[in-house]
Parts: sequence; C-alpha cells; structure tokens
Amino acid sequence: MKKLSIIVPVYYNEGSLPHLFTEVSRLEAMLRERAIELELILVDDGSKDGSFAALKKIQEQRSATRVVKLARNFGAYHAIKAGLGLVTGDCFTYLAADLQDPPELILEMVERWQKGSKYVVCTRSNRHDPPVSKFFAGLYYKLLRAMVMKNYPEGGFDLALMDKAMLPYLLGSGRNINLALFAYWLGFKPDFIPYERRERKHGKSRWTFSKKFTLFLDSLLGFSIIPIRAMSFIGVLVSLLSFAYGIFVVINAALGRIPIKGFSATIALTSFLLGLVILMLGIIGEYVWRIHTEVNNRPEYVIEDIS
Repeated sequence: MKKLSIIVPVYYNEGSLPHLFTEVSRLEAMLRERAIELELILVDDGSKDGSFAALKKIQEQRSATRVVKLARNFGAYHAIKAGLGLVTGDCFTYLAADLQDPPELILEMVERWQKGSKYVVCTRSNRHDPPVSKFFAGLYYKLLRAMVMKNYPEGGFDLALMDKAMLPYLLGSGRNINLALFAYWLGFKPDFIPYERRERKHGKSRWTFSKKFTLFLDSLLGFSIIPIRAMSFIGVLVSLLSFAYGIFVVINAALGRIPIKGFSATIALTSFLLGLVILMLGIIGEYVWRIHTEVNNRPEYVIEDIS
C-alpha cells in the first residue's frame, strides 16, 4: 500500500485543531478507499497556548499520529523541515493548521500523483483575506515574478504535493529559504489545481508584516542576483556622472567661469552619495548575514519532545 505523509506546522492554532482533525479523519477514510495509507505528522512550533495539549489529544484519538514539540518558535518553514525529517511516505505535503487551504484538495492531488505527476501545486485563484493583506500579497508575488522567477504562479501557493524524489532536496535546502519557492525552483514539472482560499474562521493570524517582509528578503536574496547587479549598474552610472561632472568643474575652473558658490549643492550631492553607499552596504550586509547563518552550524530547529 502506498503512503501519503502530511505535515502540519502548528503555532497558536488551539481553536482550529479539533476541526482540522475532523477534516483529516474524513480525508483518511477517502484515502483508504483508494489504497493510500496516511502518515500524519503534527509539529508544535513553540506555541504558548493550548495547542500542544490539543495535539496530544489528537494523538490519543489516533495513536499512529506523530507529535513533535519544538523548544521555541523557529518559524513555519523550519517547523515543516522538522516534520520532513520524519517523512516515510511515497509522497508528502504540508498543510496549514488554520484550514484556509481546504484539506479535500489533497485527495485530488493524490489522484494526480497516482496518474504520474511528481509535483502537484494548488494555485490560488482568489483569497478571502483583508484588503491590506490582499494588496501586499499581490505586490509580493508581482515582485517575485519580476525579480526572481517569471513563471511562478501569479497568486502564489502554499499547498503542494510532492513525490518522495523531491524530499532529499528539501531536507538539504538552506536555513534562509522559501520552501515553496525552492520546491518550484527545483524544476519538476508542476501539475496545477486552481482553488479559492478560505476565510480564516479560527484564531488570529500570527503571520505578521515583519515575517512577510523577512520572507520577501529571503526569497529575493536567496534566489536572485538582481539586487547586486542593480548596485553595480548604479555604481557605474554614478561614477560616470561624477567623472563627467569633475571634468566640467576642472575645465570651467581653468577658464575662470566658476565663482565661489555651490555649498548647498555640494552638501546635497554628498548626502545623496553617502545615502546611496549606505543603502548598498545594507544590501551587501543582508547577503553576508545569510551566508553567516548558513555556515555557523547552528541548528534550524530544536526538538524538545517527539512521540
């Protein structure tokens, strides 16, 4: 019998977990009819509410469930990678605990996998999120397609099913990585399933603006050379303009055409150039920091308990 592994990262999802278990149980029954065994891996990413207790209750109801507790909050993708280390299935996916991505889509993904697709992606055709969230999400994916990967799905995706052939690559990915983007970057031909993302009904989203911005930086700096190339282009352009201006000043000074003026212009130009240098150093620093975190051998996550 083939096996599907589902990883669920959990962070302050106490309210949605009972509903999640109900939907996953229904899904498991339908998978069993198709001769597919379910491996369920639940990872508590340092929640401070009753999430871990809810996970243990699920384990009591379904003894085959693996429950992992991380020592603190390491982030959703690191929690997923902790679960990936336990995967034994022939295919696998990860599912958000807030139920905004319908679990029943997994059944259709499995059917596509059974027909030979190694990589099945559920793309968002619409999303029931607050207007501000929708605006920034749209902006993020536009920038991602423009600067990182032109053929990336316009609405993005979180839910995807992958064949076990992809597992070693995900486990070997770096710390500062967007797992969804990395999986897409691997080059396996995706099989798309459009869907409408649900409205969140349980709890409050912990996906803050700062976390979204960090993900954008990881996505951009981890996959694109455009920021460095842009810095080089701006540097060459500013150097040429400065050189031309210097020649202009020298010639006019030799001809006695320059009175003792221009203090304000000099200060403005100096401030602009210093700001440009600081901005460039900041971009370089972001790259260097990511290199540092990759090579300093700190663990991506710490498992406190596993059962």
